Amino acid sequence: MPDQFEHGGAVHAISATTGKQQLVDFSANINPLGLGKMVRQAVEENIENIIHYPDVDMFLLKEKIGQLYDVDPESIIMGNGAVELLYILCRVLEPKNVLLPAPTFSEYERAAKSVNANVQYFFLKESDNFEPQLQKLIVAMKDKNLLFLCNPNNPTGTLFTVQDLTLIVEHAEANSCFVVIDESFVDFIGNKEEFSTKPLLKTCHNLLILHSLTKFFALPGLRLGFAACPDKEVIRRMHLSKDPWNVNCLAQSAGIAALLDKTYQRRSRSYVRSEINYLYDELSQMKKLKIYKPSVNYILINIHDTKMTSAQFCGKMLEKNILIRDCANYPGLSDDFIRIAVKTREENDILLDALEQILE
Repeated sequence: MPDQFEHGGAVHAISATTGKQQLVDFSANINPLGLGKMVRQAVEENIENIIHYPDVDMFLLKEKIGQLYDVDPESIIMGNGAVELLYILCRVLEPKNVLLPAPTFSEYERAAKSVNANVQYFFLKESDNFEPQLQKLIVAMKDKNLLFLCNPNNPTGTLFTVQDLTLIVEHAEANSCFVVIDESFVDFIGNKEEFSTKPLLKTCHNLLILHSLTKFFALPGLRLGFAACPDKEVIRRMHLSKDPWNVNCLAQSAGIAALLDKTYQRRSRSYVRSEINYLYDELSQMKKLKIYKPSVNYILINIHDTKMTSAQFCGKMLEKNILIRDCANYPGLSDDFIRIAVKTREENDILLDALEQILE
């Protein structure tokens, strides 16, 4: 089993330990279109700026985020990746009791435990296709200081609607519970207004929305994310708790260019949706695999009927130079589960061919 907080995308480490250099990485959920032309150009044009300190205030970047996502720029705090902001928030709030759906992204738990919080899991059941049971979740919020929600959820791909999330946030506010909603994958959804809770920032004060810019805009190596919160005191304290130069100048330039590139955004949603449907349909024909219907650019798979553990399955795929995500370290899952990213058609076909050979 991988380490409790191990993630996908460990291409460099696996290449170093195995000697394999031509790996196809399906373990990290990054936009398969890769770096946009406007982003590449912005990085190249601003390379000389690395001799200067980055802009501490990031006014232009926040302004562009505010315009694209319809949030108040003054409510925004930028992060060296969205994950950094989880740790900063936990240091500011110092929660004692944290509620965490499981399975979900492991850094929520790690950030909570970094301030010695007690973490209670709210298990999503496989028998319910990992769909969250709203009323049971609301009951579980009792006596909790902080609730983390990932929407769409990673690795299950399940979604809360805006109506469900509004109800959750309202109940949480009545019980003095702060809510973090991570919308890092929502940009992949064409009708994202049905699932994004950013409009709640105008009426709710116990809410912070986390948003990574590295997944959709393919910038994981630069690290860039933001959070938006209407509570100005929380934002002020978060600013005081972080490195003032936490976002480097190239990441800032890349972020502005990415947010302006509407063609890339539109093309990405269309392309990824097409490949999600293709990969889901092809995988569903493989009898030994149970495929969970995806909502964004990753697919959860139960491999129990293959009679292999997730480690064995991942090992066989690695023999074919393919990395997939072993999900055995997710609380609420087991070594029956793997996750794959959606990539280009050529890469997806490489994956499908390899799976057919393994499952013969």
